[in-house]
Amino acid sequence: MEMTKAEIVSAAAASSAASQGAASSAASSQELRGAEILIKALQAENVKFVWGYPGGAVLHIYDAFYKQDTIQHVLVRHEQAAVHAADGYARATGDVGVALVTSGPGVTNAITGIATAYMDSIPMVIITGQVPLAAIGLDAFQECDTVGITRPIVKHNFLVKDVRHMADVMKKAFHIARSGRPGPVVVDIPKDISFNKTAYTGHPQSVEMRSYNPVRKGHGGQIRKALQLLLTAKRPYIYTGGGVLLSNASQELRTLVDMLGYPCTNTLMGLGAYPASDKKFLGMLGMHGTYEANNAMQNCDVLLAVGARFDDRVIGNPKHFAQNERKIIHIDIDPSSISKRVKVDVPIVGDVKDVLTELISMIKESGLKPDADALGGWWETIDSWRKRDCMKYSLGTGDVIKPQYVVETLWNMTKDADAYITSDVGQHQMWAAQYYKFDQPRRWINSGGLGTMGVGLPYAMGIKLAKPESEVFCITGEGSIQMCIQELSTCLQYNTPVKIVSLNNRYLGMVRQWQELDYEGRYSHSYMDALPNFVKLAEAYGHVGMLIEKPQDVEPALREARKLKDRTVFMDFRTDPTENVFPMVKAGKGINEMLLGSEDL
Repeated sequence: MEMTKAEIVSAAAASSAASQGAASSAASSQELRGAEILIKALQAENVKFVWGYPGGAVLHIYDAFYKQDTIQHVLVRHEQAAVHAADGYARATGDVGVALVTSGPGVTNAITGIATAYMDSIPMVIITGQVPLAAIGLDAFQECDTVGITRPIVKHNFLVKDVRHMADVMKKAFHIARSGRPGPVVVDIPKDISFNKTAYTGHPQSVEMRSYNPVRKGHGGQIRKALQLLLTAKRPYIYTGGGVLLSNASQELRTLVDMLGYPCTNTLMGLGAYPASDKKFLGMLGMHGTYEANNAMQNCDVLLAVGARFDDRVIGNPKHFAQNERKIIHIDIDPSSISKRVKVDVPIVGDVKDVLTELISMIKESGLKPDADALGGWWETIDSWRKRDCMKYSLGTGDVIKPQYVVETLWNMTKDADAYITSDVGQHQMWAAQYYKFDQPRRWINSGGLGTMGVGLPYAMGIKLAKPESEVFCITGEGSIQMCIQELSTCLQYNTPVKIVSLNNRYLGMVRQWQELDYEGRYSHSYMDALPNFVKLAEAYGHVGMLIEKPQDVEPALREARKLKDRTVFMDFRTDPTENVFPMVKAGKGINEMLLGSEDL
């Protein structure tokens, strides 16, 4: 049967359209290696920096990095520092931090960094190399079971078994890391998967995960219950943690506290969420918290807990804490954190920012006001606790540097500057938290949950790359700084001029303090008997070193260091080796059973 002229034209048009469609489809999908798809995914997720260390299993990925110029790779000197630096970057910016390590020892060296980020709920993606798929389980060179080893210390982990899944896995990894309660996600990539090719049609626009749908909005009925309790409270208290910072809810918290006029405290991880210079702020609470913050926690009648987890270092002995009747409202994005250590009365699962926004608008709509008389009486009680002046310390005879004085001096000099403070772990960390008054969020970067020594310098490096115009100070001790001292080399290579404030008391200070208080002064292996010359060490790495031994030289040294804007400066402050951190709640004691000074020993 012959076709009509119209049918011939129509068929020709259809054939032309089909061939054009095939051509455009071929153009929109290209053959790429797994490593190249990985780079495309990082670019699509707006990753600016990746901290890493190459090795055999990731060489295809490093080759792909060589061919792009939008992401800066930072070569660290140890994989632990790669993860810490990415972690510090994430804490300061709120973006997902990215680290890249090779298989076997690359992964095991990164474990401490991953666990550190997991304990503090930091959004991160850690890309790990793996031996080729066929070699997995055969004890191949530099093989370890990355998925198995990291499972308890990640929010989720993936083993990419097919190059066709690479783009989807990366999309999911970033989504999981930054949504809900944030956390680190490990993506384990066998060497052959990074080399194999597949058709690439672009980074996925959306992500569908049936088993993972974190709740953002709080339950309206529960928020109303919280409102009733809050506004009828006689002795209210607002207790906030790192969750406020993670959800960028500092402004909402400030609005709520100022609207109600209630006292507020932050945990170690939450400092800066509410301005430390405001009178409504009672200081940090917990093991080394203030007398007024801890007493208010024990004696309040309604407690609003926001993005905090009633950690053992915060409430002391749970049985002692439960002795006093109080109603507890707990806002947290992670349902497993609610009533985990302390039974609460009004649980609200949701994103802190969303829940506080709704709570504020409900308070405004209700027209209800707090009980002014009761609140006045409560503030009088709090002011009587404040009169104890628990943060007072003695300057001694003035011939030895007190560590608190160094931190206070630094704060006085930089309180109006654009400054970030990182710390390691130990006495110096607590003095930094106590005596540096943080008024802004994400300015205090430290390891809270895991308490990892060695994080301070890599954190500072990560922040300085993200915030090159800001001043970045690492408050550390002579013990902690030596755990990642090799990163002074990275600071030189990538021009991250950070200022290191080392409170050098020749002891593992917090260990020594516990040995003095609990072990009758048996200082087992806490004395640092063979310290390097830190000035020469800093100079050997290409930096500036300073030795400060007298109190009158503290301020001039800090001034000089700040003037050297383009240099990393290591300040070795020789501080009083006998100084202890007070207040202190000893293990097993109640939160208000505090030692306030050596006179209490």
